Amino acid sequence: MQALLTALYTKLSGSDLSNYVGGRIFTDEAPDGTDFPYVVIRIISSVPDKTFTEVYEDTLLQLSYFSTSAGLAEVSTMQGYGKALLDECSLSITGSTLVWMRRVNLVTMTDSITVGTGQAILRHWAEDYEIKTSLN
Repeated sequence: MQALLTALYTKLSGSDLSNYVGGRIFTDEAPDGTDFPYVVIRIISSVPDKTFTEVYEDTLLQLSYFSTSAGLAEVSTMQGYGKALLDECSLSITGSTLVWMRRVNLVTMTDSITVGTGQAILRHWAEDYEIKTSLN
């Protein structure tokens, strides 16, 4: 899994998405007090898949885009940059070969949170990617 995450962070490095969020891309959770906007990457599941001749890994990865900006422009811009960079992309993964990486789901959520200046609406868009790698 580390090799996949390394390849993903290499892909994200210097990208429009990374630049847009000021490099604030984290694994599993953002540190307390992180400025908005930011992105969190999570491995949702990873399942081995074997045939008679090949060994695969099917991974469900989630990119969560977080914004407290009024309106949809900021969160939808992040999602657009993520989609343009990662949907049907290529990745160089040490020890395995990418078969595909494709976007499979987007869920949008809002919540009221307390920030330094009072209450704000938190927009959280969670986008799932299916990643199939060959371990042969």
